[in-house]
Amino acid sequence: MLSQRLVMRAPHEEDIDALAHLANNAAVATMVSRMPHPYTARDAADFVRRTSAGEIGKCVYAITKADNGEFLGCCALEPHVNDADTLEIGYWLGEPHWNRGYATEAAHALIDMAFRTRDIAHIDARCRVTNIASRRVIQKCGFQFQGSGMVGSLAMGGMMPVEWYRLDRKTWMSLKSWGEMR
Repeated sequence: MLSQRLVMRAPHEEDIDALAHLANNAAVATMVSRMPHPYTARDAADFVRRTSAGEIGKCVYAITKADNGEFLGCCALEPHVNDADTLEIGYWLGEPHWNRGYATEAAHALIDMAFRTRDIAHIDARCRVTNIASRRVIQKCGFQFQGSGMVGSLAMGGMMPVEWYRLDRKTWMSLKSWGEMR
């Protein structure tokens, strides 16, 4: 999958070192519910293997720069546990790649692909209540606040408060008809 500056592709073995390096950062791991900390090369290799085997999901992508292939982070879509008409989007970037618009660009591409190729009504997103940057990505993509709750965090070893957002197909179609307003 391509965007203006990014290529989103399946994670592979060549990503393991960069994945381990970028993910082994408490500032990243504590914002993502399913990332342990510390994050080792063994964790990265296991992630790549499980992704390749389809054990993690069918829609998991490495986010890379189009101009040089540099690994930046990951994004994914997965079925919502309780709602067949809904997917959930997730993403993370290594700290050196924050505040450059990459997360928004990757999320836009993933959302567009999901609504164009899947018969779904909604896409959900969650972010930690303290994750202002992720909240801004979610808002720029057109998601609407739905509520708050708690989710388990591997890195924190317990529960963390999150906000829940939803983008429905009609809202996405309206936003797309307005053109590029990013």
